[in-house]
Amino acid sequence: MSSIPLPPCPYQPQPYAGPSADEVLALRREFLSPAMFHYYQHPLMVVEGHGCWLFDEKGRRYLDAFGGIVTVSAGHSHPAVLEAARRQQERIQHTTTIYLHPEIALYARDLAARMPGDLKVVYFVNSGSEANDLALTLARAATGNFDVIALRNGYHGGSSATMGLTSQSTWKFNVPHTFGVHHARMPDTYRGPFGRADADAGKHYAEDVRDLIQFGTSGRIAAFFAESIQGVGGAVVLPDGYLRHAYEHVRAAGGLCIADEVQAGFGRTGTHFWGFETQGVVPDIVTMAKGIGNGAPLAAVVTTPQIAAAHAARLHFNTFGGNPVSCAQGRAVLDVIAREKLQENTLHMGQRLRAGLEKLAAKHTLIGDVRGAGLLAGVELVKDRATKEPAKEECARVFERTRELGLLIGKSGLFSNTLRITPPMCIGPAEIDFVIEALDEALRSV
Repeated sequence: MSSIPLPPCPYQPQPYAGPSADEVLALRREFLSPAMFHYYQHPLMVVEGHGCWLFDEKGRRYLDAFGGIVTVSAGHSHPAVLEAARRQQERIQHTTTIYLHPEIALYARDLAARMPGDLKVVYFVNSGSEANDLALTLARAATGNFDVIALRNGYHGGSSATMGLTSQSTWKFNVPHTFGVHHARMPDTYRGPFGRADADAGKHYAEDVRDLIQFGTSGRIAAFFAESIQGVGGAVVLPDGYLRHAYEHVRAAGGLCIADEVQAGFGRTGTHFWGFETQGVVPDIVTMAKGIGNGAPLAAVVTTPQIAAAHAARLHFNTFGGNPVSCAQGRAVLDVIAREKLQENTLHMGQRLRAGLEKLAAKHTLIGDVRGAGLLAGVELVKDRATKEPAKEECARVFERTRELGLLIGKSGLFSNTLRITPPMCIGPAEIDFVIEALDEALRSV
């Protein structure tokens, strides 16, 4: 099989002397959850990372175009991020919010400074699921209402509460979880009834939110949850005007508007720091995780003083929320994104990526749709462009072939037929070109 040379990388990984991949797989099967899954027919073991690159136990180098599932924003093992965490580790690793500590206060100030409007109160938690769970509690406490609207094809986490918000059968166990949650029509301009040629597609899809409130709830709701770009659902971009119209319907019913920025935030769209800004709206609550900490177990909820005041009717505590090491790392990530102009780089590299993917779509009929924003891109594969039948098996073969070539990407969508490309935001032009070349070869082989 043909191969494509990887772009040069001067970094040399450290020698690895630990257990083999087979030994680790055996340990995982014996001691870890059987519900865990792994990518690739022969699982890849990653032992080191640098910038946009990952290395396996044998020292082979791979271009990471998935970014730890849209988590690595500044780049693997960024020296400034590592140094911030190291300095804090040497002072104190853990304290809680029952004591004062400068890192949590300074980080909350810096993060709030990146938010529009009156979004100035920050809660720190440990994961996106926790953030969305807390946002749900905040909305119900502030409004006194119970019913919630979320979107079909959305993903908001795997806890009991967030599993109810999530709307893909893949991630929903057969246990009680959808208490008061109703799912509106997925605003998909590729597969839905209103396409990209319809200038009012956003308005039309948002009408289903209004109808669902009228016919599926008491008419008064607590919240509306929406990812700014549906990540796990296949990089589905909301049509222009959708959130503006949906927010109007929600607020008329007494609800709060919640933007899930777990994947689209921190400059990943390129044009804006937050994904919701591409829709010209300001939410009442914003949740964020993944790229916030470049790999640290860190997440946050940001809301207004008025909404936060309602939550103060009861005590709130999170043992590790606001951990000083996590906060130090989060502050360093914010600084790196600004200082190294990673949002600007994301815009330019995202345009280069999109142009390359569009050329591939003109060349390979297996590609049904190219979509996304900045460095959050999706390539949906179909057996037939007219019927749009999902090409799940072909996608799996493309996925395996790209790994053989040294390119790591993701898969998403209910039918696992969408390739997801979300590299670290520090990626350069040579690496983007390699992504396109490797995808071209993989598609050709299928």
